[in-house]
Amino acid sequence: MSMMQFESRNLSMLMDLYELTMANGYFLKGSSGDRVTFDVFYRQNPGGSGFAIFAGLEQVLEYIEDLHFAESDIAYLRSLNIFAPEFLDYLGRYRFTGDIDAFPEGTIMYPHEPMLTVTAPPIDAQIVETAILAQINHQSMIATKAQRIVSAAHGRAVSDFGARRAHNVDAAVYGARAAYIGGVSSTATVLAGQMFGIPVSGTMAHSWIMYFEDEYTAFRHYAETYPDACVFLVDTYDVLRSGVPNAIRVAREVLAPMGKRLKGVRLDSGDLAYLSKRTRAMLDEAGLQDCAIVASNSLDEYTISSLLDQGACINSFGVGERLITSVSSPVFGAVYKLAAVEHEGVTSPRIKVSEAVEKITNPCRKKVFRVFNAAGQAVADLLTLDSETVDMRSPYPYVDPEKPWKEAWFRDCTARELQHPVIRGGRRVAPAVPIAEIRDWCARQLAHEIWPEEQRFKNPHKHLLAMSRAYYETKMSMLGQYERTRR
Repeated sequence: MSMMQFESRNLSMLMDLYELTMANGYFLKGSSGDRVTFDVFYRQNPGGSGFAIFAGLEQVLEYIEDLHFAESDIAYLRSLNIFAPEFLDYLGRYRFTGDIDAFPEGTIMYPHEPMLTVTAPPIDAQIVETAILAQINHQSMIATKAQRIVSAAHGRAVSDFGARRAHNVDAAVYGARAAYIGGVSSTATVLAGQMFGIPVSGTMAHSWIMYFEDEYTAFRHYAETYPDACVFLVDTYDVLRSGVPNAIRVAREVLAPMGKRLKGVRLDSGDLAYLSKRTRAMLDEAGLQDCAIVASNSLDEYTISSLLDQGACINSFGVGERLITSVSSPVFGAVYKLAAVEHEGVTSPRIKVSEAVEKITNPCRKKVFRVFNAAGQAVADLLTLDSETVDMRSPYPYVDPEKPWKEAWFRDCTARELQHPVIRGGRRVAPAVPIAEIRDWCARQLAHEIWPEEQRFKNPHKHLLAMSRAYYETKMSMLGQYERTRR
């Protein structure tokens, strides 16, 4: 098929080839009566964090709802000469028929627990793997990075400035969405603002200032055009000798006669700690104590923390490339692993065994609970068999899989199940949640449920992933059975 015959992008084709070759095999084997369960989870918190933020669910649901193969898709697949004709005919009328359960988007999550579970016929479960992982890996990575940056700013506003340094257009737009979930206050990316209702913000570019004959004239024209939203970029030539003095002059000569105030100045280069303190002194001396100082230029949580430790006089931050690419931890690492197979009405668990202990999977169809103490703080997450009922009105015994020899009990605790139905029989059953509500949900958990010790940047406390005794015994039995088969 030539490129000229390619009509438009269909995200249903976003998959690894092996997903289709396996689906073709399942089809020819006649396994449509079976159902399988796949869990999405990750193994390690990114960037040294004590947790991660679940993001990208809405895009997963949109993808599932629209999952189909157009005539041009089938023609391309036929050109590969590796699929049975009857399988391609099946794809031509294909619709997803499985179930999906997931954490609410914006939920704080931890390694080795399934934030999303697919239960479906083998073909359905297989072909959605790559698209699900692509959305969740990217947005969870950016949301988690954004939260760290926002936390470092200690209440100062953070805006996403990253679109032009993103890895492509989708990364810019959905990265802005994820960053907002993680706590940034606005984005400079207009398309993200339009698509998701994120507040948009921006100042001016150096090119505006360079276009005019001098800096003062550039500032004056901008003030005349935007008298209610003047934030001047003051580092085009010389911050202290030119930029700030010209900003003050325009505030006096242009804005003040109009009854307006200079909203802010922006520093985009140089020693931001030193320049911000000198700029603050100059603005205050000029009677512009209410004029904010905005800082940008390759910022992240570490540079922001350093600036504030140095006493920088910065009111808000514009963060670009190091946020939108999550430069310190650019791979999130969520995986999609088989947990159970149902054949002829009988469900049997599956486990992946590895010489690397951290790659041994948690088998079975299961439930995930967050366990809270009497003060409402999350003390652990708990994995149980899908058939178990969790009752914490009396002390609840559990196993710490890292210390299985110790007797352990949850006392005076409550539990909240984390996964909820989002797709049933291929149809969406969970309503779309406004992004502002997702963002607020994330912030509420961090403020009221998640221990501060888990939120520190260095050596955060490790969150306990506990197991019910029945679940732990099931997993150990499977590992023991595997060892016996090797003898």
